[in-house]
Amino acid sequence: MVKINKITPLDKWNLGVSSKKPLIIAGPCSAESEEQILNTAIELQRGGIEIFRAGIWKPRTRPNCFEGVGAIGLPWLETVKKETGLLVSTEVANVKHLEQVLKHDIDLIWIGARTTANPFAIQEIADALEGCDIPVFVKNPVNPDIELWIGAIERLSQAGIKRIGAIHRGFSSYGNSKFRNIPQWQIPIELRQRIKELPILCDPSHITGNKNLIHEVSQAAMDLNFNGLIIESHINPKKALSDAQQQLTPFELIHLIDSLILRDIISSDTEFKTVLNELRHQIDVLDDKLFDILEERIKIAEQIGHYKKNNNITILQSDRWNSILENAIIKGNSKNLSEDFISKIFKAIHQESINKQTNIMNK
Repeated sequence: MVKINKITPLDKWNLGVSSKKPLIIAGPCSAESEEQILNTAIELQRGGIEIFRAGIWKPRTRPNCFEGVGAIGLPWLETVKKETGLLVSTEVANVKHLEQVLKHDIDLIWIGARTTANPFAIQEIADALEGCDIPVFVKNPVNPDIELWIGAIERLSQAGIKRIGAIHRGFSSYGNSKFRNIPQWQIPIELRQRIKELPILCDPSHITGNKNLIHEVSQAAMDLNFNGLIIESHINPKKALSDAQQQLTPFELIHLIDSLILRDIISSDTEFKTVLNELRHQIDVLDDKLFDILEERIKIAEQIGHYKKNNNITILQSDRWNSILENAIIKGNSKNLSEDFISKIFKAIHQESINKQTNIMNK
Protein backbone atom coordinates (compact mmCIF):
# COMPACT_ATOMS: atom_id res chain seq x y z
CA MET A 1 0.00 0.00 0.00
CA VAL A 2 1.35 3.43 -0.93
CA LYS A 3 1.86 5.54 2.21
CA ILE A 4 1.96 9.06 0.81
CA ASN A 5 0.96 12.15 2.76
CA LYS A 6 -0.84 14.92 0.92
CA ILE A 7 1.14 15.88 -2.21
CA THR A 8 0.72 19.38 -3.59
CA PRO A 9 -0.42 19.38 -7.26
CA LEU A 10 2.07 21.03 -9.61
CA ASP A 11 -0.17 24.03 -10.35
CA LYS A 12 -0.04 24.92 -6.65
CA TRP A 13 3.73 24.71 -6.24
CA ASN A 14 3.99 28.53 -6.26
CA LEU A 15 7.11 28.55 -8.43
CA GLY A 16 6.03 31.70 -10.23
CA VAL A 17 5.95 29.93 -13.60
CA SER A 18 3.06 29.39 -15.97
CA SER A 19 0.70 26.60 -14.95
CA LYS A 20 -1.17 26.65 -18.27
CA LYS A 21 1.55 24.86 -20.23
CA PRO A 22 3.93 21.94 -19.58
CA LEU A 23 6.72 22.64 -17.10
CA ILE A 24 10.04 22.83 -18.94
CA ILE A 25 13.38 22.56 -17.12
CA ALA A 26 16.38 23.04 -19.39
CA GLY A 27 20.12 23.56 -19.26
CA PRO A 28 23.40 21.73 -19.69
CA CYS A 29 24.15 18.25 -18.45
CA SER A 30 27.05 19.72 -16.48
CA ALA A 31 28.07 23.13 -15.28
CA GLU A 32 31.52 23.53 -16.83
CA SER A 33 32.20 27.24 -16.28
CA GLU A 34 30.29 30.29 -15.16
CA GLU A 35 30.46 31.70 -18.69
CA GLN A 36 29.11 28.49 -20.24
CA ILE A 37 26.04 28.21 -18.03
CA LEU A 38 25.31 31.93 -18.06
CA ASN A 39 25.42 32.12 -21.88
CA THR A 40 23.21 29.03 -22.11
CA ALA A 41 20.77 30.45 -19.57
CA ILE A 42 20.50 33.80 -21.36
CA GLU A 43 19.52 32.10 -24.63
CA LEU A 44 17.03 29.80 -22.90
CA GLN A 45 15.46 32.71 -21.03
CA ARG A 46 15.04 34.61 -24.31
CA GLY A 47 13.21 31.58 -25.66
CA GLY A 48 10.72 31.50 -22.79
CA ILE A 49 12.26 28.83 -20.54
CA GLU A 50 11.61 29.60 -16.86
CA ILE A 51 13.63 26.97 -14.96
CA PHE A 52 17.33 26.35 -15.55
CA ARG A 53 19.15 23.11 -14.74
CA ALA A 54 22.83 22.21 -14.54
CA GLY A 55 24.62 19.24 -13.01
CA ILE A 56 27.12 20.22 -10.33
CA TRP A 57 28.10 16.68 -9.37
CA LYS A 58 28.02 14.05 -12.14
CA PRO A 59 28.11 10.42 -11.02
CA ARG A 60 29.78 8.52 -13.88
CA THR A 61 29.73 4.78 -14.38
CA ARG A 62 33.50 4.55 -14.67
CA PRO A 63 36.32 6.60 -13.09
CA ASN A 64 38.59 9.10 -14.80
CA CYS A 65 35.66 10.81 -16.51
CA PHE A 66 34.48 14.37 -15.92
CA GLU A 67 32.46 14.13 -12.71
CA GLY A 68 31.35 17.73 -12.43
CA VAL A 69 32.98 20.86 -11.03
CA GLY A 70 31.57 20.29 -7.56
CA ALA A 71 30.38 22.91 -5.09
CA ILE A 72 32.31 25.73 -6.80
CA GLY A 73 29.55 25.65 -9.43
CA LEU A 74 26.77 26.54 -7.00
CA PRO A 75 27.62 30.29 -6.97
CA TRP A 76 27.49 30.13 -10.77
CA LEU A 77 23.86 29.04 -10.51
CA GLU A 78 23.21 31.95 -8.19
CA THR A 79 24.70 34.24 -10.84
CA VAL A 80 22.37 32.74 -13.46
CA LYS A 81 19.40 33.43 -11.19
CA LYS A 82 20.50 37.00 -10.51
CA GLU A 83 21.33 37.87 -14.14
CA THR A 84 18.37 36.18 -15.90
CA GLY A 85 15.60 35.83 -13.31
CA LEU A 86 15.40 32.10 -14.02
CA LEU A 87 14.73 29.60 -11.27
CA VAL A 88 17.71 27.26 -10.88
CA SER A 89 17.93 23.56 -10.12
CA THR A 90 20.47 20.77 -9.76
CA GLU A 91 20.85 17.14 -8.70
CA VAL A 92 21.87 15.92 -5.26
CA ALA A 93 23.15 12.41 -4.64
CA ASN A 94 23.84 12.50 -0.90
CA VAL A 95 23.43 14.55 2.26
CA LYS A 96 26.71 16.42 1.73
CA HIS A 97 25.46 17.65 -1.66
CA LEU A 98 22.14 18.64 -0.12
CA GLU A 99 23.75 20.62 2.69
CA GLN A 100 25.85 22.56 0.18
CA VAL A 101 22.84 23.22 -2.07
CA LEU A 102 20.74 24.53 0.81
CA LYS A 103 23.43 27.12 1.60
CA HIS A 104 22.90 28.67 -1.83
CA ASP A 105 19.79 30.13 -3.44
CA ILE A 106 18.76 26.98 -5.33
CA ASP A 107 15.03 26.76 -6.08
CA LEU A 108 14.54 23.10 -6.92
CA ILE A 109 16.45 19.82 -6.63
CA TRP A 110 16.17 16.35 -8.05
CA ILE A 111 17.51 13.03 -6.84
CA GLY A 112 19.36 10.92 -9.42
CA ALA A 113 18.58 7.39 -10.57
CA ARG A 114 21.50 5.77 -8.78
CA THR A 115 20.55 7.40 -5.48
CA THR A 116 16.88 6.43 -5.82
CA ALA A 117 17.97 2.80 -5.93
CA ASN A 118 19.58 3.13 -2.46
CA PRO A 119 16.99 3.33 0.34
CA PHE A 120 19.69 4.21 2.92
CA ALA A 121 20.85 7.23 0.90
CA ILE A 122 17.25 8.32 0.27
CA GLN A 123 16.39 8.08 3.97
CA GLU A 124 19.42 10.18 4.91
CA ILE A 125 18.39 12.84 2.38
CA ALA A 126 14.79 12.72 3.62
CA ASP A 127 15.94 13.18 7.22
CA ALA A 128 18.13 16.13 6.20
CA LEU A 129 15.22 17.73 4.32
CA GLU A 130 12.83 17.59 7.27
CA GLY A 131 11.53 21.10 7.88
CA CYS A 132 12.65 22.36 4.46
CA ASP A 133 10.22 23.64 1.86
CA ILE A 134 12.05 22.99 -1.39
CA PRO A 135 10.53 21.15 -4.36
CA VAL A 136 12.08 17.72 -4.89
CA PHE A 137 11.86 15.54 -7.99
CA VAL A 138 12.82 11.86 -7.80
CA LYS A 139 14.22 10.14 -10.87
CA ASN A 140 13.26 6.53 -11.43
CA PRO A 141 15.86 3.96 -10.33
CA VAL A 142 18.19 2.58 -13.00
CA ASN A 143 16.37 -0.76 -13.06
CA PRO A 144 12.61 -1.07 -13.70
CA ASP A 145 11.58 -1.37 -10.04
CA ILE A 146 8.51 0.74 -9.35
CA GLU A 147 8.52 -0.19 -5.66
CA LEU A 148 11.97 1.41 -5.19
CA TRP A 149 10.69 4.51 -6.97
CA ILE A 150 7.59 4.71 -4.79
CA GLY A 151 9.63 3.91 -1.68
CA ALA A 152 11.85 6.93 -2.30
CA ILE A 153 8.80 9.16 -2.74
CA GLU A 154 7.27 7.75 0.47
CA ARG A 155 10.40 8.52 2.48
CA LEU A 156 10.38 12.15 1.33
CA SER A 157 6.66 12.44 1.98
CA GLN A 158 7.03 11.11 5.51
CA ALA A 159 9.74 13.75 6.10
CA GLY A 160 7.07 16.39 5.47
CA ILE A 161 7.99 17.32 1.91
CA LYS A 162 4.78 18.17 0.03
CA ARG A 163 6.13 19.47 -3.27
CA ILE A 164 7.32 16.12 -4.60
CA GLY A 165 7.48 15.08 -8.25
CA ALA A 166 8.89 12.23 -10.31
CA ILE A 167 11.19 12.22 -13.32
CA HIS A 168 10.97 9.39 -15.82
CA ARG A 169 14.43 8.93 -17.37
CA GLY A 170 14.02 5.39 -18.72
CA PHE A 171 15.50 2.10 -17.54
CA SER A 172 18.74 0.28 -18.22
CA SER A 173 18.52 -2.94 -20.19
CA TYR A 174 20.84 -5.53 -21.66
CA GLY A 175 20.98 -5.75 -25.44
CA ASN A 176 20.60 -3.46 -28.41
CA SER A 177 18.08 -0.65 -28.55
CA LYS A 178 17.78 2.68 -30.31
CA PHE A 179 17.40 4.22 -26.83
CA ARG A 180 20.08 4.74 -24.21
CA ASN A 181 17.50 3.79 -21.57
CA ILE A 182 14.30 1.95 -22.52
CA PRO A 183 11.22 4.12 -21.79
CA GLN A 184 8.96 1.33 -20.51
CA TRP A 185 6.08 3.79 -20.44
CA GLN A 186 3.85 1.39 -18.52
CA ILE A 187 5.91 2.02 -15.36
CA PRO A 188 5.38 5.81 -15.05
CA ILE A 189 1.76 5.19 -16.11
CA GLU A 190 1.36 2.81 -13.16
CA LEU A 191 3.09 5.33 -10.90
CA ARG A 192 0.49 7.94 -11.87
CA GLN A 193 -2.31 5.46 -11.16
CA ARG A 194 -0.93 4.68 -7.70
CA ILE A 195 -0.12 8.29 -6.71
CA LYS A 196 -2.69 10.32 -8.59
CA GLU A 197 -1.60 13.87 -7.65
CA LEU A 198 2.09 13.20 -8.31
CA PRO A 199 3.59 15.51 -10.98
CA ILE A 200 5.67 13.52 -13.50
CA LEU A 201 8.25 14.97 -15.87
CA CYS A 202 9.92 13.11 -18.71
CA ASP A 203 13.69 13.24 -19.28
CA PRO A 204 14.00 12.52 -23.03
CA SER A 205 17.72 13.35 -23.01
CA HIS A 206 18.62 10.36 -20.85
CA ILE A 207 16.02 8.10 -22.41
CA THR A 208 17.35 8.64 -25.91
CA GLY A 209 21.03 9.46 -25.50
CA ASN A 210 20.63 10.99 -28.95
CA LYS A 211 19.36 14.49 -29.66
CA ASN A 212 17.73 13.30 -32.91
CA LEU A 213 15.25 11.17 -30.93
CA ILE A 214 14.34 13.75 -28.29
CA HIS A 215 11.34 15.17 -30.16
CA GLU A 216 9.83 11.71 -30.62
CA VAL A 217 10.05 10.88 -26.91
CA SER A 218 8.96 14.36 -25.80
CA GLN A 219 5.83 14.13 -27.95
CA ALA A 220 5.08 10.67 -26.57
CA ALA A 221 5.30 12.09 -23.03
CA MET A 222 2.93 14.93 -23.92
CA ASP A 223 0.50 12.45 -25.48
CA LEU A 224 0.56 10.51 -22.20
CA ASN A 225 -0.30 13.68 -20.25
CA PHE A 226 3.04 14.09 -18.47
CA ASN A 227 3.34 17.38 -16.61
CA GLY A 228 6.46 18.51 -18.40
CA LEU A 229 10.00 17.83 -19.60
CA ILE A 230 13.55 18.18 -18.30
CA ILE A 231 15.89 18.48 -21.30
CA GLU A 232 19.60 19.04 -21.61
CA SER A 233 20.72 22.12 -23.54
CA HIS A 234 24.27 23.43 -24.02
CA ILE A 235 25.45 26.63 -25.68
CA ASN A 236 27.94 24.52 -27.69
CA PRO A 237 27.13 20.79 -27.41
CA LYS A 238 30.14 19.72 -29.49
CA LYS A 239 32.41 20.99 -26.71
CA ALA A 240 30.37 19.60 -23.83
CA LEU A 241 32.38 17.68 -21.24
CA SER A 242 29.60 15.15 -20.66
CA ASP A 243 26.80 13.64 -22.79
CA ALA A 244 27.54 15.83 -25.80
CA GLN A 245 25.52 13.65 -28.16
CA GLN A 246 22.22 14.17 -26.32
CA GLN A 247 22.35 17.94 -25.75
CA LEU A 248 20.50 20.48 -27.86
CA THR A 249 21.52 24.06 -28.47
CA PRO A 250 19.12 26.59 -26.90
CA PHE A 251 17.81 27.39 -30.40
CA GLU A 252 17.17 23.71 -31.15
CA LEU A 253 15.45 23.22 -27.81
CA ILE A 254 13.13 26.22 -28.22
CA HIS A 255 12.22 25.03 -31.72
CA LEU A 256 11.48 21.54 -30.35
CA ILE A 257 9.25 22.89 -27.58
CA ASP A 258 7.35 25.10 -30.02
CA SER A 259 6.75 22.14 -32.35
CA LEU A 260 5.19 19.86 -29.71
CA ILE A 261 1.49 19.15 -30.10
CA LEU A 262 -0.36 19.69 -26.82
CA ARG A 263 -3.63 17.80 -26.55
CA ASP A 264 -6.70 18.26 -24.37
CA ILE A 265 -7.40 15.82 -21.57
CA ILE A 266 -11.15 15.77 -22.20
CA SER A 267 -13.58 17.04 -24.82
CA SER A 268 -17.00 18.60 -24.44
CA ASP A 269 -17.97 17.59 -27.99
CA THR A 270 -21.04 15.32 -27.79
CA GLU A 271 -20.32 13.46 -31.03
CA PHE A 272 -16.76 12.74 -29.91
CA LYS A 273 -17.97 11.31 -26.59
CA THR A 274 -20.60 9.14 -28.33
CA VAL A 275 -18.15 7.67 -30.82
CA LEU A 276 -15.48 7.14 -28.15
CA ASN A 277 -17.91 5.35 -25.84
CA GLU A 278 -19.03 3.08 -28.68
CA LEU A 279 -15.45 2.16 -29.56
CA ARG A 280 -14.66 1.51 -25.91
CA HIS A 281 -17.70 -0.75 -25.68
CA GLN A 282 -16.35 -2.74 -28.62
CA ILE A 283 -13.05 -3.14 -26.78
CA ASP A 284 -14.89 -4.34 -23.66
CA VAL A 285 -16.69 -7.01 -25.72
CA LEU A 286 -13.42 -8.17 -27.28
CA ASP A 287 -11.76 -8.27 -23.84
CA ASP A 288 -14.49 -10.62 -22.63
CA LYS A 289 -13.79 -12.88 -25.61
CA LEU A 290 -10.08 -12.78 -24.84
CA PHE A 291 -10.75 -13.99 -21.30
CA ASP A 292 -12.87 -16.86 -22.61
CA ILE A 293 -10.14 -17.89 -25.05
CA LEU A 294 -7.41 -17.62 -22.41
CA GLU A 295 -9.48 -19.71 -20.00
CA GLU A 296 -9.94 -22.40 -22.63
CA ARG A 297 -6.24 -22.38 -23.53
CA ILE A 298 -5.14 -22.75 -19.88
CA LYS A 299 -7.57 -25.65 -19.38
CA ILE A 300 -5.92 -27.46 -22.28
CA ALA A 301 -2.49 -26.69 -20.80
CA GLU A 302 -3.68 -28.30 -17.56
CA GLN A 303 -4.80 -31.42 -19.45
CA ILE A 304 -1.33 -31.57 -21.00
CA GLY A 305 0.13 -31.23 -17.49
CA HIS A 306 -1.79 -34.31 -16.29
CA TYR A 307 -0.69 -36.24 -19.39
CA LYS A 308 2.97 -35.28 -18.83
CA LYS A 309 2.76 -36.33 -15.18
CA ASN A 310 1.23 -39.71 -16.01
CA ASN A 311 4.01 -40.33 -18.52
CA ASN A 312 6.84 -38.84 -16.37
CA ILE A 313 7.68 -36.09 -18.90
CA THR A 314 9.26 -32.73 -18.04
CA ILE A 315 7.09 -29.62 -18.08
CA LEU A 316 9.36 -27.48 -20.27
CA GLN A 317 9.58 -28.61 -23.89
CA SER A 318 12.01 -26.07 -25.35
CA ASP A 319 11.64 -26.99 -29.01
CA ARG A 320 7.85 -26.76 -28.80
CA TRP A 321 7.99 -23.42 -26.95
CA ASN A 322 10.49 -21.92 -29.42
CA SER A 323 8.28 -23.00 -32.32
CA ILE A 324 5.18 -21.43 -30.72
CA LEU A 325 6.95 -18.14 -30.11
CA GLU A 326 8.54 -17.93 -33.55
CA ASN A 327 5.23 -18.65 -35.29
CA ALA A 328 3.39 -16.16 -33.06
CA ILE A 329 5.84 -13.40 -33.93
CA ILE A 330 5.51 -14.13 -37.66
CA LYS A 331 1.71 -14.11 -37.45
CA GLY A 332 1.77 -11.00 -35.30
CA ASN A 333 3.91 -9.15 -37.83
CA SER A 334 1.45 -10.06 -40.57
CA LYS A 335 -1.27 -8.38 -38.49
CA ASN A 336 0.79 -5.25 -37.77
CA LEU A 337 1.57 -6.28 -34.18
CA SER A 338 5.10 -5.64 -32.96
CA GLU A 339 7.49 -8.43 -32.03
CA ASP A 340 7.93 -6.95 -28.55
CA PHE A 341 4.16 -6.94 -27.95
CA ILE A 342 3.64 -10.52 -29.16
CA SER A 343 6.69 -11.77 -27.27
CA LYS A 344 5.50 -10.31 -23.96
CA ILE A 345 1.98 -11.69 -24.34
CA PHE A 346 3.05 -15.22 -25.26
CA LYS A 347 5.77 -15.34 -22.60
CA ALA A 348 3.16 -14.40 -19.99
CA ILE A 349 0.77 -17.07 -21.28
CA HIS A 350 3.59 -19.63 -21.33
CA GLN A 351 4.56 -18.77 -17.74
CA GLU A 352 0.96 -19.19 -16.57
CA SER A 353 0.82 -22.58 -18.31
CA ILE A 354 4.06 -23.62 -16.59
CA ASN A 355 2.66 -22.50 -13.22
CA LYS A 356 -0.50 -24.57 -13.70
CA GLN A 357 1.46 -27.63 -14.83
CA THR A 358 3.89 -27.27 -11.92
CA ASN A 359 0.98 -27.36 -9.47
CA ILE A 360 -0.30 -30.49 -11.16
CA MET A 361 3.12 -32.19 -11.13
CA ASN A 362 3.62 -31.57 -7.41
CA LYS A 363 0.23 -32.54 -6.05
